[in-house]
Amino acid sequence: MPLAGRHVISVADFTRDEILHLLDTAAAIAQGPRRELLAGKIMATLFFEPSTRTRLSFEAAMLSLGGRVLGFSDPGSSSARKGESLADTIRMVERYADVIVMRHPRDGAARLAAEVSRVPVINGGDGANQHPTQTFLDLYTIAELFPELRAGRCITVCFAGDLRYGRTVHSLLHALCHFACRILTVAPRGLELPEQYVAEARAHGIAVEAVPSLHEAIASSDVLYMTRLQEERFPDPVEFEHIKASYRITAAMLAAAPPRLRILHPLPRVGEIATDVDATLHAHYFAQAANGVPVRQALLALVLGALR
Repeated sequence: MPLAGRHVISVADFTRDEILHLLDTAAAIAQGPRRELLAGKIMATLFFEPSTRTRLSFEAAMLSLGGRVLGFSDPGSSSARKGESLADTIRMVERYADVIVMRHPRDGAARLAAEVSRVPVINGGDGANQHPTQTFLDLYTIAELFPELRAGRCITVCFAGDLRYGRTVHSLLHALCHFACRILTVAPRGLELPEQYVAEARAHGIAVEAVPSLHEAIASSDVLYMTRLQEERFPDPVEFEHIKASYRITAAMLAAAPPRLRILHPLPRVGEIATDVDATLHAHYFAQAANGVPVRQALLALVLGALR
């Protein structure tokens, strides 16, 4: 199932078989990447929004396969500051690179870029919309931890935190519709999972249930997928501090957790996971972040036609 030349804009654009093929390719590359696989290829990184893990793991992936990287991590250093349109930026950059990786604060920006680009565009996150490559590495991580996911046996995944605006949650939930799972959610009032995502999951036969607290989520989940609460979403700073305190996991809270529970987080964390959790057997978010390199190596190799 060749993916050569494909844009990577939304998880919804990929079938279950295509996703599994990508995960299998990533697992093979993780065993020993071919250092010259993308020799002569150039990746442009256009980051109109701050990023650490996505940008650096894409760069590490490209460089480790023999390719080269150009681009910017601050839109203030690009012609966007002068008023250049996104479409014109893409039309120029496509002449310098074989693939474009872009992050943008506006929903739908990646789709617009793909419509005008003659080279593949990979969405590194667009507003509150989609973050497909984060989803691929999340699925890779979950499938490593729980092989029964691919075998068709049900696991329980709980999403916690900002579920209304969290693009990583939206993308991952869509992808999980291809698998047998049960979904739990725990979120502050006003930041609950949008009904469209609940309806989509239920249409695929997946149970979605809101639980009242992190304590219940910890006791009932195989995977607890934490996200940060965004202070800018709260008009009242006092309310934010109160709610933030109730969405914080500590090592003490995990004392009676099921041994198989694993905590994931797309990072960065901003207090919602205490640092004392890092030393517990449940913490898996740094290993999750590291999986971004082989997954993005596989994606680049497939999109650029170096692998099939």
